[in-house]
Amino acid sequence: MGWFTSDRAAQIRTGAAVPTRAERQACWVARDAFFACLDSHSIIDATKGEGETQAKKLCPEELKGFEKDCAAQWVKYFKEWRVADHAKRKRIEQLEKEGAVRMDVKPEFGIQKR
Repeated sequence: MGWFTSDRAAQIRTGAAVPTRAERQACWVARDAFFACLDSHSIIDATKGEGETQAKKLCPEELKGFEKDCAAQWVKYFKEWRVADHAKRKRIEQLEKEGAVRMDVKPEFGIQKR
């Protein structure tokens, strides 16, 4: 996105500064662009191995924007979340194929009325 001064961006990337709402929004836009590129190339795990290599090769601009606009810890978290979310969705899909029924559970906290 490039809206922020380099000092401010560096502070956000290292965790020395807390991102503002606009800076968080810029991060999410950059993340979504990177993930869209990964999706278009069927790359799930961009954290290691072949997936990381392919992401760097096929989505260099999106990765650069993602790493520039987000805190380093956020980049790591979002990449790992993508892998975990994919595994969760695949597991749910498998369970449903085996006949499992999805239940929407809404926990209630506090004092229960009898």
